[in-house]
Parts: sequence; C-alpha cells; structure tokens
Amino acid sequence: MDHTDESRVRGHAPVMTDEMVAWLEPGPDKCILDCTVGAGGHSRALLEAGAGRIIGLDRDREALSVAEGTLSSWSRQVELVHADHREIDDVLDRRGVPTVDGAIADLGMSSMQIDGEGRGFSFRRDEPLDMRMDRSQGPTVADLLRDVSEHALADVIFRYGEERYSRRIARGILDQQIRQPITTTGELAALVRRAVPWRGRPRIDPATRTFQALRVWVNNELDGLDAFLQSVCKRLVTGARFVVIAFHSLEDRVVKTVFRELGGKSGDGESLVRVLTKRPMRPTLDEVSRNPRARSAKLRAAERVA
Repeated sequence: MDHTDESRVRGHAPVMTDEMVAWLEPGPDKCILDCTVGAGGHSRALLEAGAGRIIGLDRDREALSVAEGTLSSWSRQVELVHADHREIDDVLDRRGVPTVDGAIADLGMSSMQIDGEGRGFSFRRDEPLDMRMDRSQGPTVADLLRDVSEHALADVIFRYGEERYSRRIARGILDQQIRQPITTTGELAALVRRAVPWRGRPRIDPATRTFQALRVWVNNELDGLDAFLQSVCKRLVTGARFVVIAFHSLEDRVVKTVFRELGGKSGDGESLVRVLTKRPMRPTLDEVSRNPRARSAKLRAAERVA
C-alpha cells in the first residue's frame, strides 16, 4: 500500500468498531460477511478479534483497492468482491456459500469518499459534479440534473435531504440549467446557498442537505434496502448476528422497520430474528471527540432465531 492509500486509511476511522465486534463475536470457525467493506476498517477489527474468514463487498473499486492493503496481512482469509451490497444473494450463490456466521453493513458514504479528490461528494472543493460510489457505471449528478423536472428535483431534495426550502432550491438549479448546465460542486453549492434565505439558515452549511439528497438519489441508496436486509437475515445461521450502522435517518428507519417485521410472527408462527437493540446504540462521547463524523451513527443488531 502506497503512502496515498495509507493516508486515506488513516483519514477513515471505522465507526463503533468495539460495539460491532462485541455483537458479532468473531471466531476462527466463523465466516463473516462485510456487506460494505469500504477501507476495510471493520473487517480488520473482526480479523484481529479472531474471525476465520471475511467476504467483503463494495461497489467502489477505489475503496476495494484500499481495503486490499488494509487487510493484506490476512489475504488468505479474505475475499473482496466488487459488487453492490444488494447483490448479496448472487455473490454468495456464486461462491457456494449458503449461510454465514455473522454480517456487518455500514450504510452510506465513507469519510474516504468524502475526502477523495475528484469524487464530487464534498462542496469544500470545486470539482466535477459526480457523486457516484461506483464510477464504472451510471449517470453522474451533473447528468441527472440535465433531464430532471423542477417538481421531481424538489421532491428528491425534500425526501432525501429533508430540506424545507427544496422548491426554492430546485427552481434556482433549473433556472441556471437553462442558462448554462451546472458541472461542478462549487457552482451547485453557490446556487443552493443563494436559494436558502438567511433567516431560515441552519447552523450547518445550507448546501449540506441538498448534497446529501443528490448523493442518495444518484446512488439509489434507499432502493432495495429493505430487500437487502431481509436477504442477509435469511443467510444467517441460527444464532448468528447482523449489525447495521446507519447515518441517515431514512436509512435507520428502514432498518428499524425490517428488523421489527422479521422479529414479529411470520406466517408459520415463528420469528426469523430477535432484535437485540430496543433502541439504536450511539457512539460514545470519547469516540465522537476523536471522530466527529461518528456523531450521527446509529447501530442496530438482530440475531437469527429460526
């Protein structure tokens, strides 16, 4: 791993690692699924705690490259796969793995992606308006903004960013698109800031919610999330656990709902899982002081019972 990769790994601290390891109880005979391996921080913690095998997925090829370096000391125990986490059934079926002994999903965007140059996730730098987690396929945000209607864009910004000024922001973006297409993060952030009235501005940068919404939109982050969670739960052996860390309130709501439904009575009179966290666990004050980006994390865990 070169110095650039080392720097990126240091900049991305995995969130709530101790809590995750405690729930999953890794052992030498356990195969654990890391559905969103990222830079490999959670997988490394599991391997250091004694996990026998890790299957790690990510749709970001750059993240997988970094994870390969992070986990190089356990190369014989780790298989990294370029795949969307929602393809989990296909990934496991192709490898002849019917069940796993635990799973972790760290949803959303990593610090490595935020800080990565040229990705377009952050408005702190003026760079191409991309925001794709998998840059090998699909349209960029700039592409999507060329064809979207004002009503649809306002709905995206309100739904995924919970932005109260979504209509004003969408109108400002589309008015600019008519004059000259928006192609950089700096141009977009400036437009959003002008659209949000000073009196109604939050303490965070006015562009934050809109950038979040567009990122969720371009990556289809909420599409199929419920089906993915159900698939992982069905792949667990009895007694195995699934830990999910969410940063977005909409994602956490889906996790809560799916775990609750699977923990209720199914058609045959049995629950599939037992919910282990009545309320989501939050990072400690010490962790937040070391890693401010952890402050919005919520961890939920469930155990396969049938």
